[in-house]
Amino acid sequence: MEKPQLKGIVTRLFSQQGFYLQMHPDGTIDGSKDENSDYTLFNLIPVGLRVVAIQGVKAGFYIGMNGEGFLYSSEMFTPECKFKESVFENYYVIYSSIMYRQQESGRAWFLGLTKDGQVMKGNRVKKTKPSSHFLPRPIEVCMYREPSLHEIEEKQRSRKSSGTPTMNGGKAVNQNST
Repeated sequence: MEKPQLKGIVTRLFSQQGFYLQMHPDGTIDGSKDENSDYTLFNLIPVGLRVVAIQGVKAGFYIGMNGEGFLYSSEMFTPECKFKESVFENYYVIYSSIMYRQQESGRAWFLGLTKDGQVMKGNRVKKTKPSSHFLPRPIEVCMYREPSLHEIEEKQRSRKSSGTPTMNGGKAVNQNST
């Protein structure tokens, strides 16, 4: 068995809308007010520079976002399950799809919850709004094995590379300041 080498965290993602992101055993994704629910526990697994896979601890599925901006849960880890993790000015964290964005404007598509705790289409979520803002509440640090990408990586790489991403204007973001 290969050694797990990735340091990830088990965390709850608390939305600025007042809900914890939650994944039910059947893979349904929504928000919950119950901070002690096991369904609100997620593995945040680093799969690139400031890129994470978000996996429901109980259900075992990964959160993915498809080309229409809909969130779904995936048994397999695919490029649609990669989210860029960025820190917003207010210490909230925002998660954007690595694969998809607005064609014309290039605006990112974000993981978001409505004020009723329902998941939103990524292209409807604005990064300045509470719907996209999450506060990770880490439970523990764990070691993970790299999720395998089932040969999909090659197809994706040839599609398009949209310039070089800049890392927060060159400033290192201190993840630990609370």
